Amino acid sequence: MSLKRTKVVAAVAGLAFMVVGMTACSSERTTAGDDETTAGEEAAAGGELIGIAMPTKSLERWNKDGAHLEELLQEAGYETTLQYADNKVDQQITQLQNIINQDPAVIVVASIDGTALAPVLADAAGRGIKIVAYDRLINGTDNVDYYATFDNYEVGQLQGQFIEEALDLKNAAGPFNLEPFAGSPDDNNAKFFFSGAWDVLSPYVESGKLVVASGKAPASNDEWASIGVQGWSSDTAQSEMQNRLNSFYATGKVDVVLSPNDSLALGIEQALEGSGYTVGADWPLVTGQDGDQANVMNMLADKQAMTVWKDTRTLGDQVAKMVDQMVKGEEVEVNDTETYDNGNKVVPTYLLPPVVVVKETVQPLLVDSGFYEASDLGL
Repeated sequence: MSLKRTKVVAAVAGLAFMVVGMTACSSERTTAGDDETTAGEEAAAGGELIGIAMPTKSLERWNKDGAHLEELLQEAGYETTLQYADNKVDQQITQLQNIINQDPAVIVVASIDGTALAPVLADAAGRGIKIVAYDRLINGTDNVDYYATFDNYEVGQLQGQFIEEALDLKNAAGPFNLEPFAGSPDDNNAKFFFSGAWDVLSPYVESGKLVVASGKAPASNDEWASIGVQGWSSDTAQSEMQNRLNSFYATGKVDVVLSPNDSLALGIEQALEGSGYTVGADWPLVTGQDGDQANVMNMLADKQAMTVWKDTRTLGDQVAKMVDQMVKGEEVEVNDTETYDNGNKVVPTYLLPPVVVVKETVQPLLVDSGFYEASDLGL
């Protein structure tokens, strides 16, 4: 059964965050023991404190997201406390409690486990602190005020449609060998990624045009977590792909791998290389998401067919704008009030559109936009 979603036309032009008030001067410090950077222990006169909780520094995108959002808020005159939790749920809960104790106006949370934060967010709500869920929905609580993310179902749709078109599944006889992967079971976004892709691909699996030799083909979208990779671990994805290749491809080759993001794709690609697959000969199509530098370079080397790029600068721009509107008591801009039910409430959401990047569009989309320098990618 497919996830239902509301189609939203998200206008990303004009998301520039207007700087208001005087820029507050703050000193930054790094605290040993927990991976955090704090700009100002208390809000300066005329500026509110905004908390930012990010999941980890081990993935490139979260470093960029945290730094960009902090910079925007500081430029607008807000004090900030930015913390990274090393993908440890207990550590994130402790960091959130520490932020709450500093009495911020708003906390922006990119959760590690979207089901584990209800008690600490209840404390925040009791103190009048507002919560914005950043990119990952926080579930099982009334105490999340807004959500900002990309259209995650569309991310999966784009991956599935890319495979459909690249293999010409509507016309080609097949069969083609497919190995599907899904994201971390504790990440609410992962079910949307998988559902979007599987809604495109599962009819071809059912008809036999796509064959999953490992048998790891969920019978429905609801069973996506059965092939989920905990913590979006590249190492786990590499090990799983290696096991599938060793066990099910002693003869025959895999033609395509559905990877929901770039960190899994990186591990999958390492497993393929270790198993003797060769670019230009028998290398399969591999999908991805995020536009991580290593993966973009793999695209340029023909080891990855595509990535779905979510320009997280626009997400930061939008969240900074929403925070400013919340602090000022203005109407907060959203464009989806139906799709994201966290089990307690439908969370008002702002959706941004993702974009497919392939080898030929790396220059115009990723370099010309300033997301990467050409030298970063060896161009």
